[in-house]
Amino acid sequence: MLSNIEKLSKVLNESYSEKTLNASLGTFFAQNFGVKGFSINTDKNPTECEFEYPVFKHKKCIGYLEFSKKTVELEKFLDITAPFISLKIQNILLSEKMQKDIDFHDTMKNIAKIIETQYELNYVIPIVGEMLDKFFTDYLIYIFIRDENVGVNALAWPTACHDKKILDVVSKNHSKELSEDKKTYIIPLLSESKNVGTLVAKSTNEEITPKDRDYLQQLSKQIATTINRANVYAEILKHATLDALTGFYNRRQLEERLKQEVSNAKRQKAPLCGIMTDIDFFKKVNDTYGHAVGDLVLKSIAKIIRGQLREYDIAGRYGGEEFSILLPFTKINEAQMVAERLRKTIENKVIDISKVNPDSETKEIQVTLSLGIYEMQTGDNDEDLLKKADKALYQAKNTGRNKVVVNND
Repeated sequence: MLSNIEKLSKVLNESYSEKTLNASLGTFFAQNFGVKGFSINTDKNPTECEFEYPVFKHKKCIGYLEFSKKTVELEKFLDITAPFISLKIQNILLSEKMQKDIDFHDTMKNIAKIIETQYELNYVIPIVGEMLDKFFTDYLIYIFIRDENVGVNALAWPTACHDKKILDVVSKNHSKELSEDKKTYIIPLLSESKNVGTLVAKSTNEEITPKDRDYLQQLSKQIATTINRANVYAEILKHATLDALTGFYNRRQLEERLKQEVSNAKRQKAPLCGIMTDIDFFKKVNDTYGHAVGDLVLKSIAKIIRGQLREYDIAGRYGGEEFSILLPFTKINEAQMVAERLRKTIENKVIDISKVNPDSETKEIQVTLSLGIYEMQTGDNDEDLLKKADKALYQAKNTGRNKVVVNND
């Protein structure tokens, strides 16, 4: 008996989660009592098994130790050791609850940072969706955004939803709803008394717990604020010309300048080149160091690009981590030299992140850039220049990154 108690003590000391504790105790009881079937049931509702031994906290049952068979030796052993096992279960459950609370507040804080710094829904929503997916590992998360012009909710995250019941409820219902099986939770996204979308969580395993429903409700408020703020800024930026973060032309103004430069090049029969760029593995930078560091990287790259261009060259933030460059009166070989010089400068740039993320052990990082180039040809329209440069960029990203690729179509 004493030997088994010592072995149990070692098992308890080396277990740090409910899953590892369950597995370790299962091995322990199989080896020392010949009981191969074992599980910890913290649902407090006994299941069908040969032998159930309740565990208590202050005389209140908190679950059961369930065995495939009962022996006198096992029962005597549990009469002595069950309090120790119960204490370990309590500590693990408390630790996991505390960790989830910490993760939740980190998620809330990260979404709050996005609200402060990002304004484009196409950029923001995927980041928020990935945060929720990481936090709710057992749930499928869907974010719908309401289009006021047509009065419907359109799926914004992820790229597809094949659950017809969810699509049907979201299209018809604008109130909070928990499905009968308690596995699907639908929450309207309300900001300033305005419905801006819908958040849906669908469990792939157990019922959605009341605690998780509370998490989802709090997160829905943050998401609604994010969407509403982005919508407001979208209206403002319709009349603006510059991207708030980088100081470059925004997408809308870039498209206007593109039309002008294409028209000028055709009228003067002058060469015009377009460059599309993409920061390599930018998502990894955000995930590893946070979005404040991601913003710093974008500003640093923009500063380098500005420093490498002529006064009449045009740079714009195409979206997210993509920049577009227009080089008037420039042939393809000259554009290639500009792009290569830009690539090398960025590759060698060391970015100090210590001020924006003082908690990070890494104080300096480096990033690289992939670039695609195209020179406008006779017969090309306004869209062709950057579209064909983007095709070359796609090839650069898929053949190793940190390189310049020319589209010779």
